[in-house]
Amino acid sequence: MIITIDGPAGAGKSSTARAVAERQSFRYLDTGALYRAVALAFVEAEVTPTDEKAEALLSDCTIDLQFDDAGTLRVLLNDAEVTDAIRTSEVGDMASQVAALPAVREALLPVQRQIATRWSQSTGGVVADGRDTGTVVFPQADLKFFMDASLEERARRRHEEYQSDPNEEAPPLEAVRDEIRRRDAHDRERALAPLRRPDDAVSIDTTSMTFEEQVEAIEALIERAKVGTDPSSSH
Repeated sequence: MIITIDGPAGAGKSSTARAVAERQSFRYLDTGALYRAVALAFVEAEVTPTDEKAEALLSDCTIDLQFDDAGTLRVLLNDAEVTDAIRTSEVGDMASQVAALPAVREALLPVQRQIATRWSQSTGGVVADGRDTGTVVFPQADLKFFMDASLEERARRRHEEYQSDPNEEAPPLEAVRDEIRRRDAHDRERALAPLRRPDDAVSIDTTSMTFEEQVEAIEALIERAKVGTDPSSSH
């Protein structure tokens, strides 16, 4: 079973997808981590997406996601673990830029599908989250969700994430709000694979929902899908 959760930054899709996968004994496919890994390569090489060196840099990148013996997701860039290094705001900004490059999206498409196939065969299911997992990456997914929340709530959540990260100084809430607003505009307006709700996705507004409520809502619909009931009929 392949389940996709799309939505804008800060909507709660990543944390929810990770929890749902764990509770269902599925694997969590963090597609954003793949783009952040590419972005990290650009940042470390001091290459911009429009640089003539970009194509050569991309061709030299080898990216994979693996789980260690403890079940923790590890992100690998050219065989080096970069799980923590890809979570800075600088890398996040670059990830939004590189994600708009056709060459990057084309390069990562088979990577995502290969990982999902490998994991679904070993565990029975994969939960993937991102911006276009239900529209482009896995258009034939068994179950699709689109999570959203107000700009204020998404900024608050992202600010809390920064505050909880001991490796990075948290920017002011207003700066986080502006960052998300910019990311929203870029993700929705880009020509290639813009952020949009899949036509066959179940929409979930998480603005006033607790984390537990988000997870339970999706789990309930997964259980309905397992027994052959149309999950969209309840929303």
